[in-house]
Amino acid sequence: MNWDDVRIFLAVARAGQILGAARRLELNHATVSRRIAALEQALNAKLFRRLTTGSELTPAGERFLEMAERMEADMITARAEIAGEGDEVSGAVRIGAPDGFGVAFLAARLGRLTEKHRELKIQLVPVPRSFSLSRREADIAITVERPTEGRLVAGKLVDYTLGLFASRAYAEENGLPRTVGELAAHRLVGYVPDLVASPSLDYAGEFSPRWDAGFAISSALGQAEAVRAGAGIGIVHTFIARSLPELVPVSAAPPIRRAYWLVYHESMRPLRRIQTVAEFITRAVERERALFV
Repeated sequence: MNWDDVRIFLAVARAGQILGAARRLELNHATVSRRIAALEQALNAKLFRRLTTGSELTPAGERFLEMAERMEADMITARAEIAGEGDEVSGAVRIGAPDGFGVAFLAARLGRLTEKHRELKIQLVPVPRSFSLSRREADIAITVERPTEGRLVAGKLVDYTLGLFASRAYAEENGLPRTVGELAAHRLVGYVPDLVASPSLDYAGEFSPRWDAGFAISSALGQAEAVRAGAGIGIVHTFIARSLPELVPVSAAPPIRRAYWLVYHESMRPLRRIQTVAEFITRAVERERALFV
């Protein structure tokens, strides 16, 4: 069995289509199709169903995916051990993170890591969505829930809080509610409910059972900016609000608590660049833990 064929199989399985895998591997479509056919012939099994929307794993393909990922993990481990511990940390690491944590915290700090390790390339993708580590959409993910499925390594980074805030200008013009019942009389800023990346981020009901946002934004930073501009009362991460002196807390409802987790695929464990970045993020959060609660 050719390892390159297995590598191409993994790319197609993760992309869900031959064309997407070909782009990621920088190969042409015909080459990828030919290598998959060669692998299927070697295994004497059909690994994919060709659909109009892409390529779907067959039951045999699902079973082989588990084996292929173990082979990949062994290959990664072998390369890491042969590379030795004395070499410079190098290569690319993609970090997927919620936009609040990614932009408001990580973006200002990760430059120190690339300054120390000149051969290390960091790709920070701070958007309000979830990332599939098994599909290699990210090497390291910051999540708001501990994953319960998959061969993943997860460690809790920190608890954080979210609370009600308004701009000083809004408070002076409209006053601030003292009870949850009074919130209904105010303009509210919120998120787009059907676009939340995780059930734990659908938290408006914990502040008010009748939270009816007139202005909804599918970005934590966007919501904070709207509140700062006086659009209304909104739910803002406390660590973001602390960097915005124009905001004042609203005591109508107490803050709520959530947590950030740092997660990567088990097969990435031997890679020095993954461990270096994971340790840097963990220590950066530990140094500034008081910022989050």
